[in-house]
This record gives sequence, structure tokens and C-alpha cells, in this order.
Amino acid sequence: MDTSQTCEPGPTPSMDMGNQHPSISRLQEIQKEVKSVEPQVLGFSGLSEDKNYKRLERILTKQLFEIDSVDTEGRGDIQQARKRAAQETERLLKELEQNANHPHRLEMESIFQEAQALVKGEIAPFYSGGSCVSSEFEEGIQDIILRLTHVKTGGKVSLRKARYHTLTRVCAVQEIIEDCVKKQPSLPLSEDTHPSVAKINAVMCEVNKARGTLIALLMGVNSKETCRHLSCVLSGMIADLDALDVCGRSEIRNYRREVVEDINKLLKCLDLEEEADTTHAFDLGQNHSILKIETVLKRMREIKTELLQAPNPPELYLSCKTELQGLIGQLDEVSVEKNPCIREARRRAVIEVQTLITYIDLKEALEKRKLLVCEEHPPHRAVWGVLEHLSEIQGEVLSFDGNRTDKNYIRLEELLTKQLLALDAVDPQGEERCKAARKQAVKLAQNILSYLDLKSDEWEY
Repeated sequence: MDTSQTCEPGPTPSMDMGNQHPSISRLQEIQKEVKSVEPQVLGFSGLSEDKNYKRLERILTKQLFEIDSVDTEGRGDIQQARKRAAQETERLLKELEQNANHPHRLEMESIFQEAQALVKGEIAPFYSGGSCVSSEFEEGIQDIILRLTHVKTGGKVSLRKARYHTLTRVCAVQEIIEDCVKKQPSLPLSEDTHPSVAKINAVMCEVNKARGTLIALLMGVNSKETCRHLSCVLSGMIADLDALDVCGRSEIRNYRREVVEDINKLLKCLDLEEEADTTHAFDLGQNHSILKIETVLKRMREIKTELLQAPNPPELYLSCKTELQGLIGQLDEVSVEKNPCIREARRRAVIEVQTLITYIDLKEALEKRKLLVCEEHPPHRAVWGVLEHLSEIQGEVLSFDGNRTDKNYIRLEELLTKQLLALDAVDPQGEERCKAARKQAVKLAQNILSYLDLKSDEWEY
């Protein structure tokens, strides 16, 4: 054996355990500190002026300075380690900035500011102990909730969290308003009934005023009050009510119970912010209702694939339609849990299933028409010609899986617009049956267009 080829151990690298260069050790410590704040950065759902944003920015900037201060002693391995540590820290700083300034996050904030303006204009009656709000205010809040629900998150944690927080507050305001307008206590009793009644009435007036304070707190339009102080005030009201002697009078006891229930509802609303921060309620991926919806959609897609790929589809029409109608029934039973995002997910799922049923209905109608041998009015025949084209286009739309920048989306949109123009050119010549058929065909084309938009808008719960 040629001993000249024997490998002798070289010098121990500086990265070996127990013999690590102090600069490398320091960089690893810094990286560990940076890593510890990464979950907070990725989940940050606020804006750049928020205290938490400035705190995280300050931590990461400080770590960058620490990294820059590490002496490399001209060694390549330390220089590379310092470069990697700086890049990771800069990446998190960039992620933090992007979360706070994401277009959809700013869209949420803009909608929320509209809600704030609405509340500022309508909150005065609550502060005075009243509960009168206009129907325009109720409709305005509902519209804001709907628009927030439609803001896209793309599955991004920070956006889902921001949308959940914003919706939670606005929905709480809606619930408070609906509760005080529609569900007033069945009493008050006359103060002559018992001395305790006067005290309960006084507390009830304070509860009505507290509603106004709570709404202002939830919407961020009251800088003088705090959640903690309001919680103490409401808890004090409950203690005062509990201390009242109702002398065994059931009607007074019931009156007191109703007022206590109202206070507890307000206290529950005060816990919303803390609950949102300490749970993952914003992530609906494991929500029971969402899982049911996903199960229905999975089966619907299986039926759709089977139907579109079948060599002889008419044989499947009846069985597929029966099962799809059953899926609609399952969706109707899904609880939305007062969550507008779950409600929106269910609405979209219903549209998905219903569109497939409509496709089968049209295919069945076209198959039956082939068996008819009779003279047809030319405009009526023209409408059926358009319906045949729509049937083919709808099949493509059902298979479409992309966004609005895709060439195929633009092509399908143009094809549908072309069929609408063709229907517009049909002259029914006064025939009512043809008028009805054209109207139905126009509605179908518009529904297919709407469905194409829904499939391509990249909305996620």
C-alpha cells in the first residue's frame, strides 16, 4: 500500500462543536433572537403606525446593528455567516413592512374607517341612554360587513387575522344594535311595585349608556374610555343587582335577570379582542362548518369530473342531479356560527353545486329537443342555437381553474359576451314564447359570467 496516499487529519474547523469562533457564536445568538420574533412578524395584522409594529421594527433593526458590529477578522466563513444573518433579519423587516402595507390590508382599513364615520354620526342616542338608530345605519353596517367578507386574503395569515379582527368588531357592533333595538326587556315594572324596581330601572339606563361607550371602544372612536374601566363598571352593576332584595317576587326577579343578561352580553363583547389574539379563530381551516363545506365541494368536483369525462353523459344526468340536490341540502344544514366568512363560503359552495345542476338541466333540455320533429319559429330556433353554444362554454367554465389574467379567462369572457350580443340581435317578432326563451337564455349567460368571475377572484376564507 502506498502510504503517500494516506489522508492525515487537518486542522479542526472553527465551526466544530466545542471549538467555535466567538464571532460565529455571537451571530448564532443573534439569529436565535431574530428567530424568536419571526412568528410575531408573520402573524402581524396591524398597520405601520401601531405600537406593535414599531416594537418589532425596533427589535429587528437593533439586531441588524448587532450583526454589523460582529468582527469578521477578514475570515470568509465569518463573513458568510454574518451575511446570512443580515439577510434573514432584513427578510423579516421586509415581511413586517409588507404585512402592514399590503393592498388588501389597506382596503380593510379603508372600509373600517367608513364604519367609524358611520358610528360617529349615529352614536349620540346611545350616550344619552336611548336606543333609536336609523334603518340606514343598520343597512350601512351590514354593507360594511359584506364588503369586509369579500376582501381577499390569499391564505396569508396576517390578512386572515386582520380580516377576522375587523369583522369581529363590526359584527359585535351590529349585534349590540340589533339586540337593543329588537329585544328590549319585557318590563320595566312600575316603580310603585317595589323599591328595588327603581334601582333596577336606574341600572338599565346605565346599561343603555354603556352600549354607546362599548360601541365607541370597539370602533376606536373613544379615546377617553378603556375596556378595563368599562368592564369594572359593568361588573359593578351586576354586583349591585345581585345585592338587591326582591322579596321573592318572581316578576321583579325576572326583570333583574333580563338586565343582568344584557350586561353579560356587553362583557362578552369586551373579551373579543383578547380572544382574537389568544386563539386561532381567524384560521377557519379546521372549523367544523368549513370542513363540512369542503367535504361537499370535494364530492361535487368528483361528480363534475365524472360527468365531463363520461363517454355517454346522458346516462348520468338523473343520478348526478339527484346527488347534487342532496349536496345542496347538506349545505343548507351547515351552521354559519354568526361568522360572515363561513356564510360567504357556504354561499359560494351553493353556487358551485347549483351551477352544475343548471348545466345538467340545459344538457337534458338540448337532448330532448333533438327528439322533437316540428316546425320552429326562426327566432326561437336562433335562441336554441345560442343555448347550444352556451352549453359548450359552460362546460369549459366548469373546468376553468385560473385567475382573471389568464388568456383562457379572457377568451371565455369574450365568448359569453358574444352570445349575449347574439341574443340581443334575436327579434322575437312579437312571439311571447320566444321572448321568454330569450330572456331565460340571457339570464343563463349572465349567470355563467358571474360564475366565471366567482371562480377566478381568488377569494379564500
